[in-house]
Amino acid sequence: MICIKLGGRTQNDPRLPPAIAALWQATAGEVVVVHGGGDQISALQRLRGEEPVFIGGRRVTTDTALELVRMVLSGLANKQMVSALVAAGAPAVGISGEDAALLRATPIDPAQFGHSGTPAQVNPGVVHALLRAGYLPVISPVAAREHAGEAGAYNVNGDDAAAAIAAAIGATELFLMADVPGVLDGDQQRLATLTLDEARALVASGVAGGGMAAKLDACAMALAGGVTRVRIGDLAALTVPQAGTAIVAREDATDSSRQLP
Repeated sequence: MICIKLGGRTQNDPRLPPAIAALWQATAGEVVVVHGGGDQISALQRLRGEEPVFIGGRRVTTDTALELVRMVLSGLANKQMVSALVAAGAPAVGISGEDAALLRATPIDPAQFGHSGTPAQVNPGVVHALLRAGYLPVISPVAAREHAGEAGAYNVNGDDAAAAIAAAIGATELFLMADVPGVLDGDQQRLATLTLDEARALVASGVAGGGMAAKLDACAMALAGGVTRVRIGDLAALTVPQAGTAIVAREDATDSSRQLP
């Protein structure tokens, strides 16, 4: 099973829905999609007079921003992606992390990040139920609060949400889609493979910053959770196992390329 995290400009690429629909067919329905929508959230924040703030690639979520996060991620962005996938021939169904408490989160640091959270618990039952029924889950990363009986939501970074969900559903691969062909070195050249130690060094040196730093953190989370293979790449890399950047736990880790039927 492959879990795909969509984000950036690629999310609005007209080639994306047919590519995911083809992958859905090729894998006999073993695909789960998690998506973002940060640009739309930021645009609405500015319209409401609030300048977006990010720390380490993660959004500071004020009360106003949380309203917009729910509106954009679980509403507009989710339904736009579902509609495009259905039109491309994939039986997509849109849900959020709040539905059936699929994803619960705990606050990162309320004083600094507001209503931004980090994954605390995943209930994969709703995802498995949709897959068994022949549907393609399309998931917004807005999460329920950590404690049962506590209403409200947290804004979870889409890469973090995808890593946690991929681990919980037993995905064999997590593919984090980006606007670039993979993780780039200081000379802007794609790195085919990267160990976690090398990834941390790129972040520490500032070569990998912002959203890419958040993606590398998510890769570490997915590998620790048992996901076999983790890659970062663009749309063209989605169905080409050797493309993008494969993140491995250590130098001698085997990187088994996924072979599509």
